[in-house]
Amino acid sequence: METFLKSISALNDETRLLILRFIDKNGEVCVCDLQSSLEMIQSRLSRHLKILKEAGFLKVERKGTWAYYSVRSPLDRFRSEAFEEIRYLEMDIPKLNKISHTGECTL
Repeated sequence: METFLKSISALNDETRLLILRFIDKNGEVCVCDLQSSLEMIQSRLSRHLKILKEAGFLKVERKGTWAYYSVRSPLDRFRSEAFEEIRYLEMDIPKLNKISHTGECTL
């Protein structure tokens, strides 16, 4: 039950919904690209990403000192259906501002 409650709680925030939609649209993204694209400070973004990861929506892969986030796969039925609903929400999704062109982040 704890995992379910974490999942519900994670979805109860507009910023986290935006992050999920952004990653779902753009695929695996470096935390520096998320920070630049979403115009968020690193500490706030990291907090939201941690909540989404602990709720089972995202996975993280470390490459050197940088973290790359993507939608966890496979998703269980609840999270999969949640993503389907999130895709229908009217949101202004910013463009990906990729600053890690060479694979190295510059932040």
